[in-house]
Amino acid sequence: MKQGFSKITSGDIPVLVDFYADWCGPCKMLAPILKEVKQELGDSVKIIKIDVDKNQAIASKFQVRGVPTMLLFKNQKQLWRQSGVVPKNDIINLIKSHQ
Repeated sequence: MKQGFSKITSGDIPVLVDFYADWCGPCKMLAPILKEVKQELGDSVKIIKIDVDKNQAIASKFQVRGVPTMLLFKNQKQLWRQSGVVPKNDIINLIKSHQ
């Protein structure tokens, strides 16, 4: 995942990374929100989900202490970070502001 991660975040399309865990209640609330964001924005954003239990190295690299935590990347730069459930329109506006 490590080499793939930098490749995924290296393009000029914003990449929203959702760090989650299967046992996390708020993560389950965020999943359908992210699905709607993807439906609305289509190919203008990539959304990837990373299970912190299965990918502890990358979670610790980005100092993810709680889930859900979302990070937004573009050209391998981290542009934004937020923990917790974020409303759909806030996520969409954020992504649009970095396109």
